[in-house]
Amino acid sequence: TREIVEHPGAVAIIPLLEPKKILVTRQYRMAAGKHLIEIPAGTLERGESPLLCAKRELVEETGYAARRIRRLFSCYLAPGYSTEKIHFFIATRLVPRKARQAEDERIALRTMDLQEGLRGIERGQIQDAKTICALYYLATHERAGSRKGKGRVG
Repeated sequence: TREIVEHPGAVAIIPLLEPKKILVTRQYRMAAGKHLIEIPAGTLERGESPLLCAKRELVEETGYAARRIRRLFSCYLAPGYSTEKIHFFIATRLVPRKARQAEDERIALRTMDLQEGLRGIERGQIQDAKTICALYYLATHERAGSRKGKGRVG
């Protein structure tokens, strides 16, 4: 027999303030027992599309909305025991809004450039799987953060 965690799915957003300048969160994660540096993310609500969830979570966690948001890819986080599928988006042309963090969330924001993030992975400072995926995606897909797919991330 196997125990399977049924999960409604989630989104993760790479918010770019400018090419290669990523907005990240720092928050305490009880399961890990420490603060983690992460890209904004959240769980899909019943009947909610991944795109609407990404837009909602971005504002809730960062206080920014995106004038442009684009789906990148989806993947299973732990298919050996969970149905959770996470949908990755990139958000650009950010505009300030009022953050609406949940009562139990204590999220601090900071920016980092792509190279700093990649060094953080190598040094063990970034240990969150979705954030590692996102940073490596940006590093290997130069056009991910540009408008209309033209140009480089930075």
